[in-house]
Parts: sequence; C-alpha cells; structure tokens
Amino acid sequence: MMPMVLDWFIGNETCETIKTKSSDDVCQGDSTCYNVDNGSGYRCKCLDGYQGDPYLPNGCQDIDECKDPNLNKCEKICENTKGNYTCLCPKGYHGDGRTDGTGCVANQSGGSLIIELTVGLGIGITVLIAGSTWSYWAFKKWKLIKLKHKFFRQNGGLMLQQELSRRDSSTETAKIFSSEELETATNNYDESRIIGRGGYGTVYKGTLSDGRTVAIKKSQVVDESQIDQFINEVVVLSQINHRNVVKLLGCCLETEVPLLVYEFITNGTLFEHIHNKNKASSLTFETRLRIAAETAGVLSYLHSSASIPIIHRDVKSTNILLDDSYTAKVSDFGASRLVPLDQAGISTVVQGTLGYLDPEYLQTSQLTEKSDVYSFGVVLLELLTGQKALCFERLEEDRNLAMYFISALKEDRLVQILEKCVVDGAKIEMVEEIGSLARRCLRVKGEERPTMKEVAMELEGLRMMLEHHPWVNNDESRLEETEYLLGEASLKIGSNGGMNNVTYDSITDHIILQVGHGR
Repeated sequence: MMPMVLDWFIGNETCETIKTKSSDDVCQGDSTCYNVDNGSGYRCKCLDGYQGDPYLPNGCQDIDECKDPNLNKCEKICENTKGNYTCLCPKGYHGDGRTDGTGCVANQSGGSLIIELTVGLGIGITVLIAGSTWSYWAFKKWKLIKLKHKFFRQNGGLMLQQELSRRDSSTETAKIFSSEELETATNNYDESRIIGRGGYGTVYKGTLSDGRTVAIKKSQVVDESQIDQFINEVVVLSQINHRNVVKLLGCCLETEVPLLVYEFITNGTLFEHIHNKNKASSLTFETRLRIAAETAGVLSYLHSSASIPIIHRDVKSTNILLDDSYTAKVSDFGASRLVPLDQAGISTVVQGTLGYLDPEYLQTSQLTEKSDVYSFGVVLLELLTGQKALCFERLEEDRNLAMYFISALKEDRLVQILEKCVVDGAKIEMVEEIGSLARRCLRVKGEERPTMKEVAMELEGLRMMLEHHPWVNNDESRLEETEYLLGEASLKIGSNGGMNNVTYDSITDHIILQVGHGR
C-alpha cells in the first residue's frame, strides 16, 4: 500500500478576502488565519503559546510552559504568562534567569543588602534633614516673634502706644518702627553703614522705605528701671520742633535695647570740623560764634521753654551736628533726663564724657541744668582754641582743656592758645568777652554759673553786634560810626574798646540790655 498525505483547506478564498466580506473573525479567540501554500483557501491555527481547536469558541488554551522543563529555558524560576513565560532569579541572585542568557548569578556577599540599606538610609536622612530644617526655621521664627513681643513689652511698647494714642492727632508724634524696617534700612546693620560710635552706642545711616535718609542709634545698654522715663522722653522729644535740634522720628522697641531713629544731618559733627585741619579753615570766627549761639539757644529752650525741662547731660562737640549751611543741630538725647517742674535737680548715676563732665555733678551725683552749662563752656573753648577737651599730648596739668584755658587766662596768654581764624576774625575785646563767658560757665560751683538762657542771650547779642557792625580790623576812626548806628539800642562802646553786656534773646527775638557787667 502506498502512504497518502491528506491536505485540506476551507473554501477557495484567502484570509484577506474573507475578512473584507465578514466583520466576524473566521478563526476563534487566541487563533489566527493563514493562507494555504498549495492551492486556494485558508486555515486557522492557535497562536504561539496556545494549543487546541482554533475553530471552536475558546478552543485555543494557554500552554503552561513552566510545567514542562522542555518547553521553557528558565534556569531557576519560571513564571507562566498568557501565551508565554518569564524567567526570574531568586533573592540573592541577579541576571535574566535564562539558560540561553546570563542566567542567575549570585550577588557578592552583603552587596545587595548594603546597597539597599545605603539607598534607604540616604532617603531617610534626606527626609529627616529636610523635616528638621523646616522645623528648626519654623521654631526659630516662632521664637523670634515671641522674643520681639517680649522686648516690646519689656521696653515699654504698650505704654508708648497708650501715650501716643492720647496725643492730639494734629501733633506730630514718634513712630514705632518694626525691627524688620530698620534692618532693611541699614542692610542688616552693615559695617559700611556706621557713621558714628560713642559711649552710648553706634549710629547707622539708613534709608527708609519712603526714601527718607535717617540716622539710627543702636544703644549698648538700657536701664530697665528707667523704662517709664525713657518712654516719656521719647514722646516729649519727638514733639520738640526746634530748628537747631535733630528731630527724633521714632523708635523700635522689638530689640533687646531700644533703637532711636533721627533725621539725618549731612555735614558731620562739630568735633570733626574743629579738629580736622582741612575742615577747620571753613569755620570762620563768625560761623563759630553763630554755632555757639545756636547751641546755647537750644539748651536754653530745653531748660526753660520746653513743656517739661530737659537736661541734655552729654553736651559735647561730637553731639552737635552741622548741616550743609553749617547750622548747628544738637543731637543724642540718649542720656537726657526730664526734670519735674517742682525740682531744681535730680539724683542720678553719673553719666557723661570726660573733659566735658561737670565736676560738681561728678562729686555729688546731683544733676542740674548747670551741668549742661559747664559742658557747653568746654564746647565754647573748643571753638575758640581748636583744642580737644581732653588731650594727653599736653602737659599733665593742662590735659583738661578747662584747666588749660583758665591757666592761660591767669598768665595773660589767652591770644597764644586761640585758633588763628579767631584771632584774625575779631578784635581781642570781643574774644575776651567770649572767654570771660566761658570762664563763668566753667566755675566749679554750679550756682555761680550763668543759666543757659543768660549764656544764649549774651552770645546772640555778640553775634548781632558782629553781623550789624563786624569787629574785624576796625580802626579807631570807626568808633564814632559804631556808637551812632547802635545808639538806638542804647549800646555804649567805651573808649577802651570794651563793651557793656548786650544780650539777645533768641526765643523772643529782641535785644535785652543787662544791668551791670554781669560777671
């Protein structure tokens, strides 16, 4: 018998033709249609990984290759999938797990664990650091806010707010600045913004958000027992509206030590202009006399015309500022004290600057208005002599300018210690008048010193004399003219060139004639 091969097919059309004629699949699920090679027609067969009858519904079933080692090429672990399988490696191994691939290779001892631990630890530490940092900054900010509130209360902020709220809304009062405002204004108190240092603190130049340039004083210490007094002074000083006083704009109470904000004066201190030889030439005798008169007028105003008498307590050339036109501006009331109207003086811890300090105040700790008079007398000497209040380059007995000046007066050598511009700028008679006034200011006993009002009036009178009829290189031929011009004011010039005490009241703006010589 001859063997036969039976070949069969369905119809005489191709798979493509059948598909175009019918929307239904000619072959059942998980099967595919293919064209026969030796004739026309088509057949169905199950997809790779499946077996069964492709012409019956669900006739093709998945082959589980993992059950038969001959059907898979896995080395260790076989995982069956629909129509296929996947090879895996057990824990501690790595690779594709196939016998025809890299297979499964054992990891180096502890390597995988170390990597996993390292990655996990790294992520954990990162999260911990991020969380800790956020918590730290949040806590720090909360603590800073709490500290600011503590300082605000401690420095009398609530009391100041109450005081300001009681003031007439039409009256300009101090502003309470936040610490952030002043930090921004000074670029976090950058060293380059420092314009002055002193015994009471450091002064910074700042620019407020509204464009105003200000001076911000950062004190070194604060007496907590004097907070009530400090608040009262801030309120009073902020209301002082005198052309020769540096205006107090406000304060910040959110720091450990209160910060004071003043208007900024452009031309530096009187000290710089007196003791810097390049600048001293700009201070003519007339300018020096005007500065002295303006300063005396301010102190007189503080002592007698302010709503509450104020003793400055630290009058010195570094606390007298000059604007571009050399107008005097008295500053730094940080050591100032308000004097109750029913008291002549107050007992305090001695504060001030050596060379300017009232010896009576130093001995008794009893602060009076005459303490300012003494300090002003030293400033007057600085203007006349160009010498520093305390100078260790002079002989030991002359280191103190007051003693040096008095010694020169006793030895009749006043002209020898005067600044050249003073000698050239006025007749010796006027300089002697000013020297005599300075000497009276420097008397050891306060009760023997003149008041600042008397000092201001005398200096203003001298200045008026200089302005209306300058005592500069006058010759005898002009004495008659002088008497004539000033006759209406009852000013009498003696034949010896001296003058009776003519004074000018800067507060009432009129000349006042004193009876007698006044010394």
